[in-house]
Amino acid sequence: MKHSNRRSFLKQGIMTAGVATVGSTLLTSIPALADDEGRFPITRGDIAVLRFLNALEQVEADLWIQYSELGGTQDNEVSGVNGGNPLYAAALQVLDGDMSQYVHDNTDDEISHANFLGNYLESKGSAAVDLSGFKNLKSSQATGANQGLGRLTNLTQLTIDTTFWSRYRSVTNPDFDDADFVQAVPSLAVHKHTAIPRTDQDTDGSDLSNPPDSLTNHLKAIAFTAGFHFAFIEQGGTSLYPTLAQKVTNLEVLRILLSIGGSEIMHFQTWQDKAGNAQPITDVDKGFPGSTGANVTFSDLTKAKGETNPESRKGDTLQANLIMPEPADFLSRDFGPVAIIRPTSTKNSGARGAVQGFVDDGLFLGHTVKGKSDGFVELLFRLADEADAARREI
Repeated sequence: MKHSNRRSFLKQGIMTAGVATVGSTLLTSIPALADDEGRFPITRGDIAVLRFLNALEQVEADLWIQYSELGGTQDNEVSGVNGGNPLYAAALQVLDGDMSQYVHDNTDDEISHANFLGNYLESKGSAAVDLSGFKNLKSSQATGANQGLGRLTNLTQLTIDTTFWSRYRSVTNPDFDDADFVQAVPSLAVHKHTAIPRTDQDTDGSDLSNPPDSLTNHLKAIAFTAGFHFAFIEQGGTSLYPTLAQKVTNLEVLRILLSIGGSEIMHFQTWQDKAGNAQPITDVDKGFPGSTGANVTFSDLTKAKGETNPESRKGDTLQANLIMPEPADFLSRDFGPVAIIRPTSTKNSGARGAVQGFVDDGLFLGHTVKGKSDGFVELLFRLADEADAARREI
């Protein structure tokens, strides 16, 4: 996938009457409010940015809860009491022995982000975004899942852009100049792949006698798909928060975006490191309920060292242990390369692009009623457009 597709990640019915009304009247109904010291008022644009992020964090919390129910550390805090799916958890632990704890903690973080942003909005006289009416997608029916719970997101038909891998290992900045960033796992970027077991048939043939050898390639492929999806999701927030931070006016709102955005960067750093431990395997998704027939092949990225040049401007570096951002040109080549988060240019439509990235990923497949959209994606795009329209008013 070319880097222009990644840039589009940042470029770019039926719904409850309450949600529709709040969304359509937002920019005209929310007054500008002064902060505690009377400086830099909270503007309509600030509220629009916060509402969009409140919605997006609910989307992230929804998908991470599904991952945590099946593969996270099991407790009453985030994962419920269904006991998880030990086979899926074991497959995730091929990537790292602490994966269950990391999945649990990432889930806890995203839930806290969504709740905090909603509470903060309400403290300023604005309604939090309520997406509960759209939790209608079917849950996994595998052991450990909360099988009767409706979901916002679909983790069983994903098409994952893995160019984030070569983007951060490259000296090329997509905000600054062009490069064709290569896919870490090209087969994930085409067709539809599941990142969670859909039923217990996805774990058939695996046992816990001697992982990873006692786990099937099919189950490991599902877990490795999840590992790269974890990083895909979190690299979106890594770029999105600093992009939107440039649009807000109020200092407290700026502090919120910089503080939450920093935790998203920590998530991304963790996941791109762990994904690099995927074993070289090939799997064809067939013979199971919901199978898509998709092929996936994971190569040994730990052996990519020396095969590509870390200083290459082609965006083709795959070396697994290059998990720190390679210094790249920023603002002007006269300043020299610098290690940065990328992309962050406000010339692109960051919020709309983030939603489009999730759409392209397949996260929202199934949001239809009798063959027509249920309005969920349209609502997210409307909130995104309002956030993208915000301008710093100092």
